[in-house]
Amino acid sequence: MSRRNLWIITVACICAMAWAGMASAQLSGAIFTSDKNGDIVNQNLYNLKTDVYLNGGPKPGHCDNLSAGLPAGDYYFQVTDPSGDTLLSTDDITCRRFRVDASGKISDYIPGGGSCTNHDTGGPTLCNGITVQLYPFENTPNPGGVYKVWVTPVNQYNPGAGFFGFIEAWSKTDVFKVKESVHPPQETATITGYKFYDTNTNGSKDPGEPGIENWRINLYQGSDFDYDDTDKEGLYQFSVEAGSGVYTICEVIPPPPPDGKATWIHTTPTCGQVTAGTGEIAGPNFGNVCLGPGGGLTLGFWSNKNGAKLFDGNALSAMVNLNLRKADGSPFDPGNYTQFRTWLLGANATNMAYMLSAQLAAMKLNVLKSFVDGNALIYAPGTTSANPAGFATVNAIINEANTELGLHGHGYTPAGSPYRSYQEALKNALDNANNNRTFVQPPSNCPVYYP
Repeated sequence: MSRRNLWIITVACICAMAWAGMASAQLSGAIFTSDKNGDIVNQNLYNLKTDVYLNGGPKPGHCDNLSAGLPAGDYYFQVTDPSGDTLLSTDDITCRRFRVDASGKISDYIPGGGSCTNHDTGGPTLCNGITVQLYPFENTPNPGGVYKVWVTPVNQYNPGAGFFGFIEAWSKTDVFKVKESVHPPQETATITGYKFYDTNTNGSKDPGEPGIENWRINLYQGSDFDYDDTDKEGLYQFSVEAGSGVYTICEVIPPPPPDGKATWIHTTPTCGQVTAGTGEIAGPNFGNVCLGPGGGLTLGFWSNKNGAKLFDGNALSAMVNLNLRKADGSPFDPGNYTQFRTWLLGANATNMAYMLSAQLAAMKLNVLKSFVDGNALIYAPGTTSANPAGFATVNAIINEANTELGLHGHGYTPAGSPYRSYQEALKNALDNANNNRTFVQPPSNCPVYYP
């Protein structure tokens, strides 16, 4: 082997050994926290953040243990949460510098620049060192009030690396607790309310009205959000911090199910507010019903052969006793089924009174022939008979529509008529019921479905 190759191998080995030595280097010595005078605090538990001071090297009673001392030089310190992920020290790193002398003890605090508020110092300690106050630092996010203090040589501080510039291999750490930052158990308040099937549509939870299960209830406070799905009794509940202010609670009305056979309608406001005090707080109750079939038959049925078979003398008398109107607004009293059928097929909304008359006639026949229960509740918003939630019985709407059509001057209501919009609300209520889609259903007919 040539001398040149031997020289290269030798240099490579030396470099590798030097690199290995650097990689395995560890900071020797120890640090700990104490009070200002250097006395050890039981279990490292302090009353206040301002009570915590940095100490290092030999502890009291072991001052001759030089192996516990830090290597001489200048150091930085920082305070973090126990994991090291959150920096809690609030001043600049240059404000947190101290010096260790040849005995391994802290000998000086080195003031920072003009923007620094210098850290307080204490001592001399029993081992003739000084202590450096760690404050200022923020409260720890740790629920047990635990903090970690770090020190590292100034020449090993590496901004952007490690834990806010502190490399673990070149750092010493110690943990401590502060009572003032231990998070006390929060007193909670419970907001409760019910989602119920409002069978009589009166907007109140009455005895015997069942709860609705699996109904989504949302809770809002600012940008905070939570939700709960009701239990089998219709109960929802939220646990919030006592005295935490005003919350908005809203129900989420589900869309019609895939088969389209039920539509949910609310009978109470869909949102309410409560203020969180203590204990149990009554939240808003939410009432709903669902709409579906109730036996309605359309104008088409009563104008075809099936309707013709049922149109007897009683049906004719019932039509004559109604205040029906023609296209020109004049009264209509049919003499037979043929006249009635022709009139029914010609109905349109140019004169809203005419269209209302046709829907009224069909619903009157539906009740007369027992296809529809006159006491059934239907959705009839905008009518006088409707309750605050918009519901009225079929009979009430029949009577209301008949009364309206019998009023003087109300038989002809083209566009621009002051009576047209009201008549349209009556017409819509009867039309939807004749199409068999707006009858209040029994609870068992109403699935709660969220896609």
